[in-house]
Amino acid sequence: MIWNPWHGCHKKSAGCVNCYMFRRDALYNKDSNVISKTNDFNLGIRKYKNGKYYIPSGDIVYVCMTSDFFIPEADNWRADIWQMIKTRRDVHFYVITKRIERFLDCIPSDWQDGYDNVTICTTCENQEMADARLPIFLKLPIKHKEVICEPILSNINLDNYLKTDLIDKVTCGGESGDNARLCDYNWILNIRNSCQKYHVKFYFKQTGANFLKDNKIYKIPRGKQLLQANKANINIT
Repeated sequence: MIWNPWHGCHKKSAGCVNCYMFRRDALYNKDSNVISKTNDFNLGIRKYKNGKYYIPSGDIVYVCMTSDFFIPEADNWRADIWQMIKTRRDVHFYVITKRIERFLDCIPSDWQDGYDNVTICTTCENQEMADARLPIFLKLPIKHKEVICEPILSNINLDNYLKTDLIDKVTCGGESGDNARLCDYNWILNIRNSCQKYHVKFYFKQTGANFLKDNKIYKIPRGKQLLQANKANINIT
């Protein structure tokens, strides 16, 4: 597994962390069970010869997209990344994790109630994971909190969490890949309705490869999954 803190920078959308990392590693003949840094580890503060940053001011950076920012194997490297994030206060960083229980052990000493330029997103693919992770998530000192239900694998009731007014946005999406599990459009709509009820932003990111709608399963190629989700026109901004 490549622990690349800057993968997915320059306003690219977040994807399914677990599925995506294995596909990306496989493309480059990388063993996903081996944790390693990339040559772009310092990309967040790297500059051109003219003094301008590689990552422009105002960009959105999705941190460590092909892995998980809070994996224990990266504990010795994480402080350097936090320092770069502090240096680049002109860039907004999204950290997506399924290891939210490790959060307090992985933040810098000056975190307090969070950095203005950092959004922490926790994932929950089904009700069991939502009920395990979100109670922890809501209690943590974080200024910007988002939930990602991608790949969504069952119906999820988020009402008890959204009504706290502590979650800024929910992103939903189906699973991609040759062995993708089913995404039921009703699951997406149910979460969307909850977001609408509690005035939370909602983003339907992608349909996934196997998409159930109106009792019919659609096989959707990867290149059209984001497009079809966008055509649904159900996002809440």
